Amino acid sequence: MEVINDLLNYNGLKIVQNSDWFSFSLDSVLLSNFVKVNNKQKIIDFCTGNAVIPLFLSTKSKSKILGVELQKEVYNLAVKSVNINKLEDQIEIINEDVKNLKKIYETDSFDLITCNPPYFKLNDTSNINDNDVKAKARHEISLGLDDIFNCAKKILKNNGKIALVHRTDRLIDIIMSMKANNIEPKRIQFIYPFKNAESNMVLIEGTKNGRTGLKVEQNIIVHNSDGTYTNYINAIFNGGSK
Repeated sequence: MEVINDLLNYNGLKIVQNSDWFSFSLDSVLLSNFVKVNNKQKIIDFCTGNAVIPLFLSTKSKSKILGVELQKEVYNLAVKSVNINKLEDQIEIINEDVKNLKKIYETDSFDLITCNPPYFKLNDTSNINDNDVKAKARHEISLGLDDIFNCAKKILKNNGKIALVHRTDRLIDIIMSMKANNIEPKRIQFIYPFKNAESNMVLIEGTKNGRTGLKVEQNIIVHNSDGTYTNYINAIFNGGSK
């Protein structure tokens, strides 16, 4: 069922969602908070879903933002999300496969790529959701890490950046794919569901043709011991970086 929700406490923004498919998650909020933006960048968001990351970034930057979504049903939600907030002059959404972007855009076209991609490898033991929209959003059915970084290698400007949120257990895969495509990991931040738990998510940023040298930023703890959100997370939910 299609619904319109508040985009947390971000300047009265709204987002169009469909509860039968998926709703935006904490992952996208954390990635939007992680990336460093200014008003002079050309930004593209891979796997944009219902345009949640472009909407968040529009509160931090006046730069033009392009969202790319393969699935037509989800693309339609993204367009509605942009329109309902009257952000058509800043955010453009296209219904396209990320793998085709190398044919559409020239080399060195973008300053920043953001991406909240499918997390799970596709193999014989994969538990694929019967809902095709959910399946493609969660598993690397249509897009894998190598596809993402191979595209970034071409369309990013020299020293341009790509930032992802992903599962911590895929970190080696991410770094290997980055390195294979001339993208140097530069910043990383680990996310923990609770203080004494193992990290389950990671934020990572790489620079095209960047120099070696990785900065590990302060860990993010999502929940207090009683299950409530930490002050850090609440600050982000209220439109501010902590």
